[in-house]
Amino acid sequence: MIRLFRVDHRLLHGQVAFSWTKAICADCILVANDRAATDKLTMTTLRLAKPQGTKLVIKTIDDSIKALNSGVTDKYNLLVVVGDIDDAKKVCDAYPGVTSINLGGCKNHEGARTVSQAVFLDPKQEEQLSELKARGIEIEIRQVPTEKKEIY
Repeated sequence: MIRLFRVDHRLLHGQVAFSWTKAICADCILVANDRAATDKLTMTTLRLAKPQGTKLVIKTIDDSIKALNSGVTDKYNLLVVVGDIDDAKKVCDAYPGVTSINLGGCKNHEGARTVSQAVFLDPKQEEQLSELKARGIEIEIRQVPTEKKEIY
């Protein structure tokens, strides 16, 4: 069961690995990211950042979608982390089990506007989020679980 579906360009780091994992009682983290799944250095770095006693799985977006749809992840309290809005939309388009998206870190880039301290969105990303929201998926902005949830 997905306990948190998070967009964070940093993928797995202190805030995600420790505060969110503890707050949602996650026993497995799924990093759904094509680059991370194919780059040994990134994989090693992510493995070092995971909390002890928590399973870490790093898969491509397509393989993550297959795993979610197969039901193999159902036995876990799952934290899913993707690197950007495009990947979040791909997963949501292919897997109906995502009901809420946490925007934790979307880096600043040309054409993006400031939405929060750590979230910067361009018009395409805002359109993608609007589509997801229209389907009933909640979009929230929150860095850590102790912050007040801000609905996008």
